[in-house]
Amino acid sequence: MHVSVIVPCRNEAGHLQGFLENVFGQGLPPHLQLEVIVADGDSDDGTRAQLAAWQAREPRLVLIDNPRRIVSTGLNAAWAAARGDVVVRMDVHTTYASDYVAMCVQVLAETGADCVGGAWRPVGDGAIANAFRSRFGSGGAASRRVDHSGAVDTVYLGAWRRQTLAALGGFDEALVRNQDDELALRITRGGGRVWQDARIVSHYTPRESYAALWRQFHQYGYWKVAVIRKHRLPASLRHLVPFGFVATLGVLVPVAVWSTAAAGALGALLALYAGALLANGLLAAPRQALGVAVATACMQLGYGLGFGRGLLDMVVLRRGPGAAMTRLTR
Repeated sequence: MHVSVIVPCRNEAGHLQGFLENVFGQGLPPHLQLEVIVADGDSDDGTRAQLAAWQAREPRLVLIDNPRRIVSTGLNAAWAAARGDVVVRMDVHTTYASDYVAMCVQVLAETGADCVGGAWRPVGDGAIANAFRSRFGSGGAASRRVDHSGAVDTVYLGAWRRQTLAALGGFDEALVRNQDDELALRITRGGGRVWQDARIVSHYTPRESYAALWRQFHQYGYWKVAVIRKHRLPASLRHLVPFGFVATLGVLVPVAVWSTAAAGALGALLALYAGALLANGLLAAPRQALGVAVATACMQLGYGLGFGRGLLDMVVLRRGPGAAMTRLTR
């Protein structure tokens, strides 16, 4: 059986070597034949030279172009060029257990699910990583629970039978972010199953600064609006909670100027939220409680404000996204 690993890539010179060693070092049973298809989005930092050097000694590496530079177009170009019966998505900023690819194939066969994957596991013990793995920071999403195996809304990265991707038409190229969530939503709304298995193990490298984390989640919130507009319904009500909180603050702040009742409600809400952030930080990492609190606020408030901006652009003003919402962040 052929297995195709698909990788969208742009300007990853600092991480590419380790990633390629990881993916080509996968332990595969004899019946699985691997190919790795990298869709490069016009890299200009030396990534192309590294890929060319690897190609010269590794015939299983295929390099294709992704001139539009966004993840969804790169994924579509890669799986369209794939020969594999199974397609496994990988990301350069993630490290993988030696049996990652083999386990994806095995779980697809065992479960009969349309998409399988593992949990979204952050690497490291910094404040951002600890915020990422906390229940309050994740909103209770099953995709962050490393011990969970079962049906889920979405998985980290994902693996599919090639015929499933073909039947679905691949990823939505109108989406700069959340294209994986949207594909999972199409699967479940069509009666299929998305399955997470605790045996599929990878570790994601989170953003290194609060500013980068904010930009990441601001874009996630923004593009979630496009997914909801397309399907007329959110995959989960938790996707609406950060915007609901931000919108409530947006109403209370101006009213509090002339209303003591609104000022009291605003103060109580902010105090309650600050207390929840700090309590979550203490539970997640006592020595980094304040840093975890700041990272959690970046994720939740960034997402909520991004969602609000998406509503303004896409629903109220009916205009396209600006450069800040289409530029990939790192």
